[in-house]
Order: sequence, then structure tokens, then C-alpha cells
Amino acid sequence: MDARELRTKSAAELADELVKLRKEQFALRMQRATGQQPKSDQFGKVRRNIARLKTVLREKQAQLEGKLAELVRVARANDAISERLHRFTRRLLRLVPRAEALTSIEAGLREDFDAFHAALVLIGVPSDPAAAPFVRSVPADDPNLKSFESLFASGKPRCGQARDSQREFLFGPEGLELGSVALVPLGEKGSAPGRSSAS
Repeated sequence: MDARELRTKSAAELADELVKLRKEQFALRMQRATGQQPKSDQFGKVRRNIARLKTVLREKQAQLEGKLAELVRVARANDAISERLHRFTRRLLRLVPRAEALTSIEAGLREDFDAFHAALVLIGVPSDPAAAPFVRSVPADDPNLKSFESLFASGKPRCGQARDSQREFLFGPEGLELGSVALVPLGEKGSAPGRSSAS
């Protein structure tokens, strides 16, 4: 059994091979215990093959652990970038007049994210008839906001599946056909819904 050949096999194949070698080793021990004399070099061969196989398995495990550590490092870096970008966006929105900010947000969602279904929910803000069609104002005590409490509490964007009731609240009946959504709270973390927004 050659180490180079072993390195070409998958971890599952190596595990199967190890089981076979352990069975062979056990059979040799049983032969010796019952008085049969197996070839003297058989024990050494099997032991060396097991050691070689374990070495290759350890190498593969170390490679996988290295890849996993790299993925975790990249994920943490991405989380940090996302958090900084989110804070930066909130600061910019406070500097720009509301009408201009809303126009920029809608254009950005469509152009930069290919998001053709967008909703900006202004909570506790009086409705503006001149606002863009994707903007809606709701009172702070709207019962539909209850399902977004954890989003407001975390203050962090979320992407993925949303409940049917959330999609319908944000996008109307056509929201039920959407596969996934991005929810971005624009208020401060843990702020009361009266000062938060979701898109």
C-alpha cells in the first residue's frame, strides 16, 4: 500500500480501507491465539499499512481544518465589513434630504442589487403623498411590526427566507411569490420601532 496512492483516495474510501485492515489484523491475532501460525511478516505489513493510512487521514483532516479556519476567518471579516457598511449607510441617510435619499435608495436597489420588488417602511412617520411608490408609512403600533422585533433588536441586516406574513406585509400579495428577501433596519440597534425602518 503506497502513500501516494492513498492520498488520491477520499476520506470515506480511506475509512473503509482502515476497517478492512483492522479486520485483517484481528483475524491474524485470532489465528495466533488458536495456535495457527500466520506468516511472520503479515503482522508487520498490516501494522505499517494501518500507520500509513492513519498518517494520510491525519493529513487530510489537517487540510480540512485549515480550509474551515480560512472560511471562518473570511466570514468574520465579511460580518465586520457588513456592520461597518451598515453604520456608514445610516450616517449618510441622516445627511441627505429625505426625498433625495428615497430616490437614491430605490435607484440603488434596482441598479446595484437587481431588486425589482422593494419596500421601504417608515415607522411612525407621517405619510407623504409625494413619496415614491415603494415607500409606505405605518404607525409605530402596527401589529404587523411584531414579527420584525428581533430584526429591530439586532439592528443587523438579514438575508434569506421570510415568513409569508412578513413578505405580504412588505410587498403585498405578489410578495408571496418571492423566494428570499433582504431586511435592513435603518434605525439604531434596539431602537423603538418608531425610529426604525426596514427595506
